[in-house]
Amino acid sequence: MIGNNLKYCREELEMTQEELGYVFGVSKNTVSGWENAHDTMPFNKLIKFCNLYGYSLDYVCGLSRKNTKYEKINVNKQMIGKKLKELRTKLNLSQQALADDCNFSQSTYSTYENGKFLINSITIYTICKTYNVSMDYLVGRTNNKDLK
Repeated sequence: MIGNNLKYCREELEMTQEELGYVFGVSKNTVSGWENAHDTMPFNKLIKFCNLYGYSLDYVCGLSRKNTKYEKINVNKQMIGKKLKELRTKLNLSQQALADDCNFSQSTYSTYENGKFLINSITIYTICKTYNVSMDYLVGRTNNKDLK
């Protein structure tokens, strides 16, 4: 779903794949791979895209049909980890249970929740889709009403 919406947003901006590739320092083929789901857009680039062009993460990733405008954010892996822990606690889940629900390892999830590594696009998308939570919330762009 991310790829189709990314393509739609790029076309809405009247940009070519080559032009978007220039913005991110990647080739046209890399952008094509993102749009056709042959490759995953790195999460920091996805956030940069949303910041530069006024899109919400939820909209670009197909979690919402409405584009909500938010202030630009800086990627902060510790803050994202804090939000992940807040979500997991609210859902009354262990790290293992959340990881099992989303089909990834507990040790990998733990590194994200502890802020050691920046979460990747597919993992955060899977968490948001599984638990019906806003990706924009998990990166600190929205308030608690988006944590259902």
